[in-house]
Amino acid sequence: MLTRTLPAALLAVALLATTACEIPGSTAAPPPAATANLAGLPIAPEDTGFHYDRDDWPHWKTVHGTCNAREQALLDQGQGVRADDECRPITGTWVSPYDGVTVTDPAKLDIDHLVPLAEVARSGRIENGRRVGPRTWSRAERERYANDPDVLVVATARANRSKGDQDPAHWLPERDRCGYAARWIETKTRYRLSIDQAEHDALAAVLARCA
Repeated sequence: MLTRTLPAALLAVALLATTACEIPGSTAAPPPAATANLAGLPIAPEDTGFHYDRDDWPHWKTVHGTCNAREQALLDQGQGVRADDECRPITGTWVSPYDGVTVTDPAKLDIDHLVPLAEVARSGRIENGRRVGPRTWSRAERERYANDPDVLVVATARANRSKGDQDPAHWLPERDRCGYAARWIETKTRYRLSIDQAEHDALAAVLARCA
């Protein structure tokens, strides 16, 4: 696996070289706003001084009836999904967007946070010389992000665990990198998060290849 010791530009090129940018049949170009939004994201070193504890980010809350956010993601992102009386999906078909693998057993799927929780915690802006952003979020705000359906991705366990909490400077999906980069930028823009320089350079390299 590529490590953080590689220079950012070299790492971005290496990541891009491994696969094509888009999935077959999809458009190569990301939404036009992606490049503009990338330019608008504040660049700051990662907020390593903010202690991250996954338990501080309540996830899989009940969203309606007996369905929690995880179960709802499986229902929304699958085809022909059938659930039991407690909203647990038991059959269906899912295509993991990160590696294109088709899965019919929901037990073999993970729910990924597009921008991982630990990455969000490290993505605090600097304003007037002070860190702001996730380190000042309330528990309710952290819960909102952790259960936001727009950032939940149904993926194979292999792909999700390969990604871990890495940003695009250190991990990119095997497929649809253009769409992934656009969604990453949109998420960080919507939640007013920062990016570090290596992350910015990797995202810019993806968008340049897609345009």
